[in-house]
Amino acid sequence: MSLFCCPICAAPLTREERAYTCPGGHSFDLAAAGYTHLLPANRKHSKNPGDDKAMVAARSAFLDKGYYAPLLDCLSGLIAADTAALPAPVLVDSGCGEGYYTAGIFRALEQAGKTPRAAGVDISKFALKKAAKRLPQGEFAVASVYRLPIPDHTAHVLTNVFSPLCPEEFSRVLKKDGLFYYVVPSALHLWEMKQVLYDVPYENAVKREDYPGFRWLRALPLRYTVHLDCSQDIMALFGMTPYAWKTPKAGVERLAALEQLDTQIGFDVHVYQKL
Repeated sequence: MSLFCCPICAAPLTREERAYTCPGGHSFDLAAAGYTHLLPANRKHSKNPGDDKAMVAARSAFLDKGYYAPLLDCLSGLIAADTAALPAPVLVDSGCGEGYYTAGIFRALEQAGKTPRAAGVDISKFALKKAAKRLPQGEFAVASVYRLPIPDHTAHVLTNVFSPLCPEEFSRVLKKDGLFYYVVPSALHLWEMKQVLYDVPYENAVKREDYPGFRWLRALPLRYTVHLDCSQDIMALFGMTPYAWKTPKAGVERLAALEQLDTQIGFDVHVYQKL
């Protein structure tokens, strides 16, 4: 039985050789790349929603160079420790992108002697092509994080790394006492980059949020500095941030002219437990 459910009737899906099917007769093709579409046409706002092929390629190349490996190691270690008593944890990665964190966490759980299962959801089919290649053992679907195609009370662990937030859906798909890991930027994340982009750089707002249905357990801070030694990596990192959509042209041009950049990286990993 698949970790996914039918987006039309909510019945369990079965993964077959070339499609996902439900008892109600609905069928969803399995792409050759290993992912499926579970986003009904009436909920799509464009032909190819989400990040395009070039954006995904740039982000994948950046991540594969290890710039965010400390975050992956932090998340993986934290989740492996928190699921020590679970022999077969189920992971849902909401907004999984190209599966960098999904695959890394899955393998860390395997290395801890567990038999994990993983499902990743993203709005971009180009990202999911990468995700399915990174983790062939996982299940990946084009879908909205606001309507996850996951049955109620399925997951032991849900991760959200730089993706849209929908606590109501996260609570629905998590088992009782399940854990939600939410990664947010620190006040000075990418500060040196912002000094180039803006005449008056600003700190990120930092505030712990409480969400209905969850109990906040703790936050783990992660701080380090990266050295970006080429313009391609600098602009790839810039493209992964919200600043790419709201920075004046002059700031973008200043950044694009740089051949290297040292900048602070800062994340806080918040851990919530479903009540």
